[in-house]
Amino acid sequence: MNRYSPWQYFTIAAALVVGLVYTLPNFFGEVPAVQVSPHKATLKADTALMGRVEEILARGGLTPQGVFVDANSVKTRFADTDTQLKAKDLLQGQLGEDYVVALNLLSNSPRWLASIGALPMYLGLDLRGGVHFLLQVDLKTAIAKRLEGVTNDIRGTLREKRIPYSGVTRDDQRVTVRFRDKAAREKAQVRLEGKEYIVQEGDVILFRHSG
Repeated sequence: MNRYSPWQYFTIAAALVVGLVYTLPNFFGEVPAVQVSPHKATLKADTALMGRVEEILARGGLTPQGVFVDANSVKTRFADTDTQLKAKDLLQGQLGEDYVVALNLLSNSPRWLASIGALPMYLGLDLRGGVHFLLQVDLKTAIAKRLEGVTNDIRGTLREKRIPYSGVTRDDQRVTVRFRDKAAREKAQVRLEGKEYIVQEGDVILFRHSG
C-alpha cells in the first residue's frame, strides 16, 4: 500500500534532478586558461578588450576553445597547456604593461550550466597539492643595499669612537675609508675588524663585500 502522496514523490524527484544538474560541473573537469585583467583603473574588461584578445590570438595562429568576459577580466580557454603558455606570452607581449596576463584553470562545463549558477566545487590549495613559489633575487641590488648599510655603520662607529677620518666612499662592491694619519687608521682597524674583509693599502682600509 502506498503510504506517500504523489506530490511528495514529485518533490523528491525534483530535488534529485536539481541536485544532479548542479553536480554536473564537477564531472567536466578543468582546462588551461589565460586571464587578462586591466592593470589601471581607467581601463575596463569589456567586449572591446575581448575582441582585441581574439584578434591577437588569431594573428598568432592560436585557436581558443572559448573566450568570454566577466566583471573583472577576459578569460580564454585552451585545449592544452602548451597552447596556454604560447597564448600567455603572445598576449603579454601585445597588450604590454597596461594589462595583467595570468595563467588560470577554468571549468570545462558548458556555458548553459554556468548561466544558471551551476559551478564546480573549487578545492582549496591543500587538496590541489599546495602552491609553488619561484623567488628571484636581484643580487646586484641586494649587494648595493648591504654595502650602503656597511657605509653607514662605518661612519657611525668612527664618529662614536671619535676616530678622525677624511672620508668614506662606496665604489661598486667596495667601501673605501681614508684617514688623516696612520695612527687613526690603526685605531679604526681595531674597532672595525671583523665587520667585513679588510685589506690595507697605505693609509687606506678597504672593506670588500665577502659575498
